[in-house]
Amino acid sequence: MFRFALMGFVALIIVSLATAWVSRRVGTDQAIDDAERVAWISAQGIVAPALADAVMDLDADALDAVDDAVREYVLRGSLVRVKVWDAEGTIVYSDEPRLIGEKFELSEDKQAVFDTGDSHAEISNLDNVENRFESGAKLLEIYQPIATVEGTPMLFESYFLYSGVTDVGRRLWGQFAPIAIGALIALQLVQFPFAWRMARQLRAGQVERELLLQHAIDASDAERRRIASDLHDGVVQDLTGVSLGLAALGRQEKIDPAEASAASASIRTSVKSLRSLLVEIYPPNLSEEGLESAVGDLLSGLPARGIATELAIDLGDRSPSDETAGIVYRMVQEAVRNVVAHSAATAVRIDVSVGEKGIDVVVDDNGQGFDADHAVQKSRDGHVGLRALGGLLADAGGKFEVLSSPATGTRVTATVPFEVGVLS
Repeated sequence: MFRFALMGFVALIIVSLATAWVSRRVGTDQAIDDAERVAWISAQGIVAPALADAVMDLDADALDAVDDAVREYVLRGSLVRVKVWDAEGTIVYSDEPRLIGEKFELSEDKQAVFDTGDSHAEISNLDNVENRFESGAKLLEIYQPIATVEGTPMLFESYFLYSGVTDVGRRLWGQFAPIAIGALIALQLVQFPFAWRMARQLRAGQVERELLLQHAIDASDAERRRIASDLHDGVVQDLTGVSLGLAALGRQEKIDPAEASAASASIRTSVKSLRSLLVEIYPPNLSEEGLESAVGDLLSGLPARGIATELAIDLGDRSPSDETAGIVYRMVQEAVRNVVAHSAATAVRIDVSVGEKGIDVVVDDNGQGFDADHAVQKSRDGHVGLRALGGLLADAGGKFEVLSSPATGTRVTATVPFEVGVLS
């Protein structure tokens, strides 16, 4: 949010400066256009009717006629100086009498006005000799073609205070500034709540991803510990016993068939355990085998351990997605592991059905159960399989609950949403 606010402030400054520059530029161009119109009106409407060829001879009456018109109607506002040039570069009239009669080389811009008849505007160069009587203020000079009453071409040069030109730009900026800056501020104020909400959503998404990652890490750690425990307490112990037994048989002169058969049976049991472990590590393809077949395979080894099983799956015409079926399978798998490892149960029942909000899963056993303190201790000892899955499911919008008490068995219930792509 700080970065968003900072970028908004920077954008406001940039746009304000750009608006100020554009406004002043537009205002300056507009003021120059206005000055050219004033110069044209002054030249053609006021000076030209009073300008006779006699001014080229510096006739006093002719000069007075022009001077009266200039001082009464032309020199006002920001227009502060007037000069009239002939084609030879002589100033035949100026409101500054000391310039009348002086001759200078015509600049390219002045000569172009005589040649083309187009007007021209530029900043005055006060270092020129012809401008030596100016006060030093920055001036805008405009050249206009003009003719005497007899038709002789002349050049009308008018000088405007440049401060009057820039004042127009400043006034235009003053008019646009409240609108432009106000609109930007209003836009920022409107965007801020949306940005705040978006930032909160992004943060919530980040927290959710972190939780999902932590759950995945916890489940992975629990799975590795369980596999190591199963191998160490089961197959490794069995194979160690078989190895010792075979070593003892090897030292006998005559091998007892019964002992050899027992060793063979023990090896077959170990191989079966390893195959079961492989299935648990790499679950079946639920999309091909189906959820009922996969869960049935998961329960197939329990009768050999003295645990009766009962499975009821009724999904009606609802076909769960692969992700939903996968999480249902993992919930049942972890619950069955706990039954085998901790419950001392003799029977387990699994019900899977379609509920209002997803697939409902219930795993009941008649084992020894446990109390809350025992569950907390187990969690601290690293038995976090169901807890990790439950947390992951809760983040996806599902429900998970374990109900148990000593000597009453355990019930694990879960509701897996129909869409759980987040868990895949």
